Amino acid sequence: MGRQITPIVKNLLIINIGVFILVEFLRSTFNIDVTNLFSYHYPGSPDFQIYQFVTYMFMHGSFMHLFSNMFGLFIFGPLLEQVLGSKRFLQLYMIAGIGTGLIYGGINYFEMTQIQDAYYAFVSNPTPQAFIDFFTNYGPEFNQLNPAHRMDFYEFMHTTFPADPSNKVYINEATQYVQYFYDQHLNYSMVGASGAIFALIMAFGLIFPNMQLMLLFPPIPIKAKFLVMFYGAYEIYELMLQSPGDNVAHLAHILGMGFAYVLLKMWKVQRLY
Repeated sequence: MGRQITPIVKNLLIINIGVFILVEFLRSTFNIDVTNLFSYHYPGSPDFQIYQFVTYMFMHGSFMHLFSNMFGLFIFGPLLEQVLGSKRFLQLYMIAGIGTGLIYGGINYFEMTQIQDAYYAFVSNPTPQAFIDFFTNYGPEFNQLNPAHRMDFYEFMHTTFPADPSNKVYINEATQYVQYFYDQHLNYSMVGASGAIFALIMAFGLIFPNMQLMLLFPPIPIKAKFLVMFYGAYEIYELMLQSPGDNVAHLAHILGMGFAYVLLKMWKVQRLY
């Protein structure tokens, strides 16, 4: 299955691996970290640049992050490129990756605008109720606060601060909590080719739904269509669950699959197996 590496797949592998090696070399040798420069940032962030909708696809946060994406490209890419042709294959990869970044950015911008409004509302009127409302509305994510503060957070929010709302020390502490949360979201960045890779997985399942694939863990055969269904269901489940500390952009994965579905329908690509 697609063991011969096709031209676009080969070039994408070289670019992604090369960028990762270069980034790690600059970080370890010269203490220069360019990740922040080329990863995607929320459009209202001071670190945002328009080119990041493209460059974020070629940045990866760790070796395992790179490996998982490049493994997917290596497994699903060659046969897709042979069927779609190099031009359409590259279009699928780039449109899904860039499109995912654009839509994700738009949703992120809307969410961040709400957080920003709530942040300014609290700063202008730092009452215990405003503090509770802020973390109730933007909720379970307060678990991303510094673990050293997390244990006392509930007590401070529901007992300590409300008991003495005019205490300047408590107001300052509440402001620091809100500021930390706001800064974490403002400085959030996204990296990786996952949106494009999930587009390839979706396209593979649509074109070769009955092709048998061998899983690594556990090592059992599975039809491509069932693998795609599993991936889709898992990503939707994780997106709805929103587990604290989960830094995986599950929405980006789902968007990538959606782009593949739309593009293949537009191109009228037929099922082959």
